[in-house]
Amino acid sequence: MKMHFLVALTGLAIGFAMPAFAQQANAPDPQLRQQILAFVQKFDPVFNNNDPAALAPFYTKDAVLVVPEGLKYGREAIAKSWAELFQKMRFSNHLSWLDEYSPHIIGTSGNEIWATGGWSQTIVGPNISVEGYWSGIVVREGDDWKFRLHAITVPPPPEPPQTK
Repeated sequence: MKMHFLVALTGLAIGFAMPAFAQQANAPDPQLRQQILAFVQKFDPVFNNNDPAALAPFYTKDAVLVVPEGLKYGREAIAKSWAELFQKMRFSNHLSWLDEYSPHIIGTSGNEIWATGGWSQTIVGPNISVEGYWSGIVVREGDDWKFRLHAITVPPPPEPPQTK
């Protein structure tokens, strides 16, 4: 009887400890979080300069950009996609952030992470503020972090003003 009680007590202790351990394991490493936050915030002033050539180094050679216009494969195609966008419109006040649970290490090397967050910016001209979300796989190349996969959600266009 005492053995059954001991086994049950041990099972309960493990059952209560596992969720607490899982919550700690899912918490992002603060140092890694700071590195990735610095990376995405370094993207902001470059984007605000509307300079596709300066955005290209944020991506690996084999990166994939996922945008409403489709998939863009490789750094050159991604730079071309940004160039086409910047020819159509200009942006300012671009701000990026990580969500509270990001980033997450992928694999065992610590050089590849999955991150999610949001962004906001102003479309210059009509001065419309827009915001959306992004997710990505970010890898370390030397001392730098780069997007291997960068998926961006874009809000629908604003409704035209209604006339009476």
